Amino acid sequence: MASLPSFLAASSEADFEIVKSIALEIGNADDSGHLPVICGLARCDERDILKAWEAVKHAKKPRIHTFIATSEIHLKKKLKMTREQVIQKATSMVAYARSLGCEDVEFSPEDAGRSDREFLYRVLGEVIKSGGTTVNIPDTVGFTLPSEFRKLIADIKANTPGIENVIISTHCHNDLGLSTANSLEGARAGARQVEVTINGIGERADNASLEEVVMTLKCRGVEALGGLYTGINTQHITMASKMVDEYSGLRVQPHKAIVGANAFAHESGIHQDGMLKHKNTYEIISPEDVGLFRSNESGIVLGKLSGRHALKAKLLELGFNINGKELDDLFARFKDVAANKKIISDDDLIALLCDEVFQPQVVWQFEEIQVTCGTLGLSTATVKLTDANGDEHIACSVGTGPVDAAYKAVDTIVKVPVTLVEYSMNAVTEGIDAIATTRVLIRTVDSVTTTHVMTGQTMNHAFSGTGAAIDVVISSVRSYVGALNKMLGVQESLRNRQT
Repeated sequence: MASLPSFLAASSEADFEIVKSIALEIGNADDSGHLPVICGLARCDERDILKAWEAVKHAKKPRIHTFIATSEIHLKKKLKMTREQVIQKATSMVAYARSLGCEDVEFSPEDAGRSDREFLYRVLGEVIKSGGTTVNIPDTVGFTLPSEFRKLIADIKANTPGIENVIISTHCHNDLGLSTANSLEGARAGARQVEVTINGIGERADNASLEEVVMTLKCRGVEALGGLYTGINTQHITMASKMVDEYSGLRVQPHKAIVGANAFAHESGIHQDGMLKHKNTYEIISPEDVGLFRSNESGIVLGKLSGRHALKAKLLELGFNINGKELDDLFARFKDVAANKKIISDDDLIALLCDEVFQPQVVWQFEEIQVTCGTLGLSTATVKLTDANGDEHIACSVGTGPVDAAYKAVDTIVKVPVTLVEYSMNAVTEGIDAIATTRVLIRTVDSVTTTHVMTGQTMNHAFSGTGAAIDVVISSVRSYVGALNKMLGVQESLRNRQT
């Protein structure tokens, strides 16, 4: 079984550059002995398909994935096309993708779960004859029950001409909370590619979750799922989840299976009693299996007197191998926090790690801030940032509160118009000295746009940022500068391409 990244290169110039960069860097790196397939997603449209190919052709294993709807409601209400027109469009676009030199072409009949079976068999058969190498069966609106989806895959396997020569794939949405179950049932019926996302992020109620599908196969694959397995190193799941959480700005809910903060927490007295007697009484998966190490086997308790070696040892215990400049920068942040907090918990350390390591390329570096606020007048903030050349910039501003004043001071320095869309803050641990993590979402006023793959609607791109510090204002500024750095990095990439 396999999963692979899929990207819509035609949605914007920014997304095209991202896909191209992934194809060049990840698509040519096989240090682990595994060379990934880099897939570009495209509507059944020559411009989209050509754009996808221009982006992914730089990878050693490029793929184009094209799609068109096949359900009656989509044909009549959205596409305004007949069945014959859909077949002609699907087959011609698959053939066009092959004509560009792409030997690996995937096709999806959108809303397959609600499509007429005989028509579905016919579309897929014609696509296979036109050069399709993978047929992906999406439950686009998460409507199908697991038993129905298993039968759908089995029926396609039994009734589609040429199906034995291609890979059957599944792509399940979670509108009814059934995406993982449907994906597993599809695999049981013969699918050998399962399209999933880390943390389940996706359209509407999300997609099938990589960690849920992978760990179900690891936990039950041999005894209950016919021996199905993946080649995924599950000890990287927690780290990958945190990276996606930080970079995407989409928080993992605490009770999320496998990767949620409470996934391995036991509060009930009955459960705690069982866990003390034998872990298998209430844990079917070991936290270490997914890269979550909180056993404190070394006995290290971090505080203001702890050194660099103790910090590195603790990080290794938590599953993070950090070296070089990243370790140096993290150690400096750790010492700053430890000067104000007696004991640094695992959660504190992970928050600092995410804030220091999972950050975009630095365009502006936050240095210092001084604020005054209260009930006697307007809040003021003085902020110092350093640019990419090492030059210092200082600005002062007033606002309705310290964070508002600080953000306006940053805007004065950066001079790029943005809109603050979301702002949230959480305490990492209990206590008045807890580290605060801040998350912001900003949207550009102009320059960077993206196009929705389904609706074709153009919108200004949004960028997220996170920050962590004991001081809530510092945490807030770190997150804001991080979001600005993401945005400015994309804009710089676009300018370089145009020149």
